[in-house]
Amino acid sequence: MRRLERAAGEKLGAHVSAQGGVHTAPDRAVEIGATALQLFTKTPNQWREPALDDEVVLRFREALARSEMRAVVSHDSYLINLASPDPVLRARSVESFVAELGRCTRLGIPFVVSHPGNYIDGRARGLERNATSYAAALRRVPGEVMVLLETTAGTGTALGSTFEELAELRSRIPEPMRHRIGFCADTCHLYSAGYDLVGRYDAVWEEWERVIGLSHLRCLHLNDSKTPFGSRRDRHELIAEGSLGAGPFRRIMRDARLAHTIKLIETPKGDDMVTLDRKMLRRLRAYARAPGVR
Repeated sequence: MRRLERAAGEKLGAHVSAQGGVHTAPDRAVEIGATALQLFTKTPNQWREPALDDEVVLRFREALARSEMRAVVSHDSYLINLASPDPVLRARSVESFVAELGRCTRLGIPFVVSHPGNYIDGRARGLERNATSYAAALRRVPGEVMVLLETTAGTGTALGSTFEELAELRSRIPEPMRHRIGFCADTCHLYSAGYDLVGRYDAVWEEWERVIGLSHLRCLHLNDSKTPFGSRRDRHELIAEGSLGAGPFRRIMRDARLAHTIKLIETPKGDDMVTLDRKMLRRLRAYARAPGVR
């Protein structure tokens, strides 16, 4: 399979399909020229939990080793809501998240990206339920798999659209498990939530450093937005073809503060699931090589 040019230390890739089994994902990442990948370890819109037998685990680990990926990240199920006031849904969500942590442990995936959830009835109560649920899951699956709380666009009752809320959520995790909580920042979500990466790029990351700390930022989802600044809508667009434009992505790819952060696109795939991803990764690599941008 053809590999694209890779910079030393680069961790750049995409969310790729695991259709046909998790072991197929690394080869798909190689096909688009990635050095990092994100995948679902189960069907994201179903509660059914797949059985991972030893052969599946071995095939995934062997495929990952062959691919020479520098980073691999899982994303949890869309159905999970660890902040829900409904005790039945919340309990089911905890069980699903425990299963996700278990699969990541067996597959050797060190990070799982997770949306904080929807509080429905009250933000403070939702934060407390969310933290309690994450702590319960981490307690049941000891080890070093890290949960990366993802920034959200602020739609409806979604938690996690402000840096302060994310920092508070992490602070509510009991100290012995807190080192297993990090963050994933999505550029589309940040812009839609009111963090102006276009006009106040440095100010946004300076605020992140002050409120959360850049040392806790382990992953970036690089997505342009189909909607305007502050829209509170989560609609991804191709890099430099939406309301953010090329500027923030040029700066991210040249920003020394973010040099070691995993960078993943979740942009529209197109019909063949390959061509647009390859184009976006080439575009981002060109930004990284461009002179004159910090």
